[in-house]
Amino acid sequence: MAGVNGLRVMVVDDHPMWRDGVARDLAEAGCDVVATAGDGRQAVRIASAARPEVVVLDLQMPGMSGVEVTRRLVAGEHPARVLVLSASAEQSDVLEAVKAGASGYLVKSASREEFLDAVRRTAEGDAVFTPGLAGLVLGEYRRLAAQPADAEARPRLTRRETEVLRLVAKGLSYRQIAERLVLSHRTVQNHVQNTLNKLHLHNRVELVRYVIEQGLDDT
Repeated sequence: MAGVNGLRVMVVDDHPMWRDGVARDLAEAGCDVVATAGDGRQAVRIASAARPEVVVLDLQMPGMSGVEVTRRLVAGEHPARVLVLSASAEQSDVLEAVKAGASGYLVKSASREEFLDAVRRTAEGDAVFTPGLAGLVLGEYRRLAAQPADAEARPRLTRRETEVLRLVAKGLSYRQIAERLVLSHRTVQNHVQNTLNKLHLHNRVELVRYVIEQGLDDT
């Protein structure tokens, strides 16, 4: 698949057959599977040496929870982007993973094509969610985190920048946003970059966290 050739990926799951199957799918798609691990502590230790760009991570593991593994991997000396691949679609699991720094959350019922596309998009800096989970995350953060004082302190965004920001937070790609708003791909990129600059953020994942923390999503 275009976009994943040579991508350095690590697979972390305590079920050997599932772990091997995921690693095989990634390798067949052209990824460089630099490491695999069967428990959380091993994952953190190996990742520091293997330096993966993307870590495909299960949440429920022995030794150290996937949430704590995520937190350590994204804050490490050589940070990796984390795509959670879990059997659970429970709201609490999704929220904890995102708060820990996961770039995306995919349930294990996803197809091979959906999974590989999610890995590609994660590597490109997109926030990727199984359909339905993005709205769950945004809705819960709106309920818990939106505060009037924060709203008053926000930098001013244009109406169009806000529209683009909301769609980014819902997991849409630049191309999908361009089609939705009838804009060019470059115009969407410019809006995102302008918004990053205004908010002093560095990438799309940080944009998503800003949206869900500030309650800027659509009601």
